[in-house]
Amino acid sequence: MTSSTTRTRGHGRIHRWCLALAAGSLLAWAGAAVAQDDTMVAIETPAQPDAIPLGTGPLPGATHPESWHRQYERVFARNVTEATLTPFLPDPDKATGAAVIVAPGGGFRSLSMENEGWDVARALNRHGVAAFVLKYRLNQTPADLDGFAESIRQMLSGPRPPRDPGAADAAKMLEPQLADARAAFALVRSRAAEWNIDPDRIGMIGFSAGAMLTLTTALHGEDARPAFIGNIYGPISAVNDVPADAPPMFVALAADDGLFSNQGFGIVESWQKAGRPVEFHYYEQGGHGFGMYQKETTSTGWFDAWVSWLRMHGYLSRAK
Repeated sequence: MTSSTTRTRGHGRIHRWCLALAAGSLLAWAGAAVAQDDTMVAIETPAQPDAIPLGTGPLPGATHPESWHRQYERVFARNVTEATLTPFLPDPDKATGAAVIVAPGGGFRSLSMENEGWDVARALNRHGVAAFVLKYRLNQTPADLDGFAESIRQMLSGPRPPRDPGAADAAKMLEPQLADARAAFALVRSRAAEWNIDPDRIGMIGFSAGAMLTLTTALHGEDARPAFIGNIYGPISAVNDVPADAPPMFVALAADDGLFSNQGFGIVESWQKAGRPVEFHYYEQGGHGFGMYQKETTSTGWFDAWVSWLRMHGYLSRAK
């Protein structure tokens, strides 16, 4: 177990990550979309017949209902007040028994449900891996898109967050989202036999803010305990006192990422010092938010690298 001092330092870093994501990630999606329209257009909430309520809500103090919009030719959710988990199950003949909970990003103010959620889940299914897209609860934003855009502009025009604003309790700061992640793991494990899943082979992958949630789940999620994790353009700062049983981690980041580049590779070194497996892919170009977008950069190959990593660890074969 970590001491109170090392926990405080680690939590301070997660607090800094939260501020950085809130201050920049919603405009960083532009780096993911080449020659795509960045105009936000409101759309009807799509049908989600397979979405399973997680029972962790409603979000305390929420006044605006969930809404959706299209941007960069993909769909996003905002003002999520009730968390859900949507199963994507592979062909039973191809199923390996492994599963991944997928956490989209969006600065805890929106969720890139398509590019960093559904598209990832379907791609995992093609390799025999079950996937579950987590639509976690979000910080409230203005109900209308103009107000939402203006709130982001005002946030970005203000002072940048301090490099290290001090100690904070990560589990407390992300309390709703962490509760959603824990509920997601509990649900998948409770229905593992029904879904042909090995309850000991459930991992988690997250993008940007979703990567932060993934790391927090791995380090502070108690009973959630992912078997492996993917940190895709998420926090890269060092983590103090990585647990001896920390899950194997796959990291992908672009050198021109506007949020997390030029900050060293502390989290990779932290996993190494703890003797835990870690793989790191640092792409020359790709920006922030590349996800499943097809781009003329090598960052597009991150998913194939992730699949190769899963294969190396035995998750693309049935457990013996």
